[in-house]
Amino acid sequence: MTQRRTLQETRTTLTPAEVLAAAKEFFTRRVSIYSAFPEQEGPSYATFRGQGGEEIAVGAVERDGATVVTVGTYMFDAQVSRFFATLPPAAEVTA
Repeated sequence: MTQRRTLQETRTTLTPAEVLAAAKEFFTRRVSIYSAFPEQEGPSYATFRGQGGEEIAVGAVERDGATVVTVGTYMFDAQVSRFFATLPPAAEVTA
């Protein structure tokens, strides 16, 4: 059986650095039983290891006047949704 990573995406008014700082705070301290540990970090991404060694990968890039945040995970979907709810939303881009 092959597991597939779930990708979730949102837009925020925070800068990429602020998003990554918020992700570190949220995933390492706020979700107690589901907390994760920082693994790798760069200017536009951070990865964490959680329960059972599962990975949470957070990417943040500026695009169209906002920061696009993409998070990939196998089993932390609910926690990712909760994290997104803590970010101030950016206006949607209309064509």
